[in-house]
Amino acid sequence: MTHLSRLQQGIQRGEFLITAEVMPPKGGNPATMLHMAQLLDPWVHGINVTDGSRAVLRMSSLAAASLLQQHHLEPIYQVACRDRNRIALQADLMGANALGIRNVLALTGDPVRAGDQPQAKAVYDYESVRLLQVIQKLNQGMDSENQPLPDGALNLFPGAAVDPQSGSWSGLQRRFERKLQAGAQFFQSQMIVDFDRLEKFMTQIAQGCGRPILAGIFLLKSAKNAHYINKNVPGVKIPEALIQRLERAVHPLEEGIRIASEQVQWARQLCQGVHLMAVKREDLIPEILTQAGLSPTNPARYTPPAPPDPKGHGATGAGEMPGK
Repeated sequence: MTHLSRLQQGIQRGEFLITAEVMPPKGGNPATMLHMAQLLDPWVHGINVTDGSRAVLRMSSLAAASLLQQHHLEPIYQVACRDRNRIALQADLMGANALGIRNVLALTGDPVRAGDQPQAKAVYDYESVRLLQVIQKLNQGMDSENQPLPDGALNLFPGAAVDPQSGSWSGLQRRFERKLQAGAQFFQSQMIVDFDRLEKFMTQIAQGCGRPILAGIFLLKSAKNAHYINKNVPGVKIPEALIQRLERAVHPLEEGIRIASEQVQWARQLCQGVHLMAVKREDLIPEILTQAGLSPTNPARYTPPAPPDPKGHGATGAGEMPGK
């Protein structure tokens, strides 16, 4: 009997899907990543492990996903085409399958010039649609050249990224349909700030596609953080009203948690799930979900936080945590 990942099971049951993102370490010690992933585990159907996000050097996403797997956590292994040719991509996918990793997010990859190794040579032998097509072949027991795999087919569960805020509506529709045809089983969106645009995407493009769409929700930690994103992240324009809320807040991080929880509630009315991003503050994602009225997806693995010490020596509230 084929083993279904936790994400696949959630999709089959029609649950509101929750995924979140962790970054592999920039170095050899995975302790912080594993700690954050363990905090997320009771709340999510899968934990995305980024692959050189924004072209910044970090530990291999395959190695990091395997570490999560070893700790009985549910990884979503991100694979970017930027750094590897078709031989290396297929080899890594075979390795992931052998390690028991099922969920794969196929990405083209951010441009090298955006990162911390701007002299690196980009590969882009494939882009995300072609990678999805290759995963489909590998699952059927064939490689990219239609040669049979003598040691067995793969059993991967592929997903893809989508950007409902894309400037080209026809381009968005065309690329979404190509990813569907290439075998994408779920979609995680880029950071959403325009929920009218998300609703339009869901009703005009994604409706009836039979695949869950997870809206990308990003924790804004301060007005400075929001301004940085507007300046440096293509295709994202955080509304001035949200920036002003953060500027006026006595505790901007707490306000950012409230904003993210409101956005989760909006997404619940429009699509089939959320994908949460809280760079370096993944520990706050459970609070976002709690404020949004959601419960742990896996209650058996959930341990409620200890109550604050009345003498002031216990856990601190979210507003007292540094918003770096």
